[in-house]
Amino acid sequence: MTSTDLPAAQLLARTLARSLHFLPELLPGETAVSIEGEQAVQHRVFCDRLLDGGRRCPLKAGHIGACHRIATDADRDNPEADRSSPDADRDNPDDE
Repeated sequence: MTSTDLPAAQLLARTLARSLHFLPELLPGETAVSIEGEQAVQHRVFCDRLLDGGRRCPLKAGHIGACHRIATDADRDNPEADRSSPDADRDNPDDE
């Protein structure tokens, strides 16, 4: 796929990676994009820092603020679930 600029390409790649999260072979943290003709220069899409509990930060690379995981539907159904941030949500503006 192609995009007109780097931020748009990163957003598209994040969206695609998240939509395919059910595939065990997919490692979202390894997702990167490159400029046509410069495939050796990769631009990370996700932060991917290691969080407590062995999970990885799913926010965009270079996000502002602390790393945290994004709440899932299962977390919302289980109020006892361990969450790094009570406000973590898929609508996080840092993640777009």
